[in-house]
Amino acid sequence: MQNKIFFMLAIALFLQINAFAQGCAEPKSADGVNVFGYLQTQYDYFLYDEAESTFGFNRARIGVMGNIPYDFSYYVLLETSPFKKDGPKAYLLDAFITYNRFSYAKLSMGSFKSPFGLELSTPCSGLHTINRSKVVNELTAPDRDMGIMLLGGSDTTLIKYAIALTNGPGLLVADQDNYKDLVGRVIVQPAKWMHVGGSFKTGKSKNEDPTLGDDTRLRLGAEFEVNVANFLVQGEYIYGKDKGSYTVGGGCGGEPAIVQGDVKRSGMFIMALYNTPWNLQPVIKYENYNDDLDATHNLEQVTTVGVNYFFNDWTRLQVNYEYAAEQAKEIKNDRIMVQLQVKF
Repeated sequence: MQNKIFFMLAIALFLQINAFAQGCAEPKSADGVNVFGYLQTQYDYFLYDEAESTFGFNRARIGVMGNIPYDFSYYVLLETSPFKKDGPKAYLLDAFITYNRFSYAKLSMGSFKSPFGLELSTPCSGLHTINRSKVVNELTAPDRDMGIMLLGGSDTTLIKYAIALTNGPGLLVADQDNYKDLVGRVIVQPAKWMHVGGSFKTGKSKNEDPTLGDDTRLRLGAEFEVNVANFLVQGEYIYGKDKGSYTVGGGCGGEPAIVQGDVKRSGMFIMALYNTPWNLQPVIKYENYNDDLDATHNLEQVTTVGVNYFFNDWTRLQVNYEYAAEQAKEIKNDRIMVQLQVKF
């Protein structure tokens, strides 16, 4: 598998291509100093046995990026939502410096989003449903880390790629050992209207209990996208294998919990939407997640039905209904979400 990955990278190095963004937001220009960000105000109605509802900020982010003569650029992004991490405080989300002299092979160093999979790589302000799929939140966490990344490619080239060497523990966590994670993504685009791709992640770390030896982890992913005649269809599958201990949760600003033991997990999603002439996007997504492939009746399924309305290029309203079904025993945990987003 490693030979195939390096073969794909070797092909990309001979292409005159521009690197795709490794941050969560995508500003329009990197010339000079560019301030950007977005607000996502949200209402959630939980259909529990006793219904609950709340208003809040899903995300509230502000950043700056720009070029430094010559051949360097920078990107810094803060999360200021009081509902992320462990309380009402702002914290550093992305902060990296990029050497971009060679458009076909740029090098970034700092804190950035892990280059794994389709939905994680989609900017948070460009997600087609309000929430990412559970399999993405569970099996790509930590979604950010400190490290170094080689990347290149754009939406107009045959191949784009990213491969990163990172600490492993995740955002704002000090490295506790000398092990590093290796994570990468390669996309092949045979036509303007479609792509297929694959991702991998492998790593090792010391277990909290020194008598248990080292933890190991493996992630494999496959993805596709078709965008034709105002229809967009996306799909993704992720497989994870952990030995020693593993994390539960932790995706998109959450706090992961550590569980001792070995586990194999997997899940997928498929999503379709249609761009109407009236700035409306009806969307439907099916996803499933199995938190233990060796156990029975562990499958969780969620169907999201929603609509996106674009007031203009910067303002969007999303309304989603999530219907959740558990294989072992179905519980009342559906929810309705309404999110208003503005980008600047």
